[in-house]
Amino acid sequence: MKITKVDRKKFRIRNKIKKVSSKDRYRLSVNRSIKNISAQIIDDEKNITILSASSNTKKIKSQKTSKKQMSTFVAEELAKKAKDKKITKVYFDRGPYKYHGRVKLLADELRKNGMEF
Repeated sequence: MKITKVDRKKFRIRNKIKKVSSKDRYRLSVNRSIKNISAQIIDDEKNITILSASSNTKKIKSQKTSKKQMSTFVAEELAKKAKDKKITKVYFDRGPYKYHGRVKLLADELRKNGMEF
């Protein structure tokens, strides 16, 4: 089975993050599709998802906004959930996507709302 170019890029970035990661930080993983964007905070030691937020929820879908505005709403929602769980420091895992456009907007909005990465 041959691994695709996108998968190789994703594994390369994730492995770099996991090598330098410490036990006091979690990984914030971003997934972007053509219409939606989602983010989740993952504990790699226990292999569990702690928090997640997606633009595919009824709350965000009902607002009829652009894709860029959806990413800011997802970031605000995730930051609120993280504050409730007292998570402020994470490693940003952009996956196979460039740090550009909606991914960058999501990261900037998370920083505005108190996340550090």
